[in-house]
Amino acid sequence: MADWIYAIILGVVEGLTEFIPVSSTGMLLLTKKALGLPDAFWDTFTVLIQLGAILAVVVLYFGRLWSVVVRLPYDARAQKFALSVIVAFIPAAIAGLLLHDIIKGVLFESPKIICVALIVGGVVLLLIDRFAPYPTRQDPLALPLGTSLIIGLFQCLALMPGVSRSGATIVGSMLMGVEKRAAAEFSFFLAIPVMAGAFVVDGWKSRHDIMNVGHAGLIAVGFLVSFVVALGVIRAMLTIVTRRGYAPFGWLRIAIGGIGLALLMVR
Repeated sequence: MADWIYAIILGVVEGLTEFIPVSSTGMLLLTKKALGLPDAFWDTFTVLIQLGAILAVVVLYFGRLWSVVVRLPYDARAQKFALSVIVAFIPAAIAGLLLHDIIKGVLFESPKIICVALIVGGVVLLLIDRFAPYPTRQDPLALPLGTSLIIGLFQCLALMPGVSRSGATIVGSMLMGVEKRAAAEFSFFLAIPVMAGAFVVDGWKSRHDIMNVGHAGLIAVGFLVSFVVALGVIRAMLTIVTRRGYAPFGWLRIAIGGIGLALLMVR
């Protein structure tokens, strides 16, 4: 019974944190450590359930995404958007494949690194929210390829747990003059191929665990919970970003990282 509770808790954490810039990977790893789940299966579980949150993006933006797919064969604007996502995706895909084992074997095992990254990232968010260049690009479906490439390079920073994939891409976008809400939405779109790729890689490497009936059920529960929670979080995040910017998330990162370091020191 405890395993089912753990699956629900991790699903909630994933849904809450995948799209806000506080690092879902870092939060999942810290939660896993706090629950005492060191088994290799739970490492794989935290990657596989991320696809549930990504499905929430597909559902919420289905109309816009489907319109791009339908117009792709003949519409230059749709083709440019698809190419911009591919260009932004490539750097992290290459870096992830090359550094996968090092990242999972070393960085994923250090809660202190995660907490420090949360704090540093929080400070960066506060600074970028206040001092970012004046936005000149309002449409996340019409970014220049050069801008998309730079955003993709920023995304590589998120290979370190605690940095935040959405946070890195948002910071890169705003430095390139992308408006705050548009930066968040492009981060959502870019998450689709990135997390789908991570799902395929980890899913194949852990296919024997997934075929285990008990494990498959746990993954399904985590997937569903993360999907449902993410649906609400995406809407809430866009409302907060539109009204208050990214400062609340910066302070949240600093608070979580600070509390985490304090707890590590008293252990």
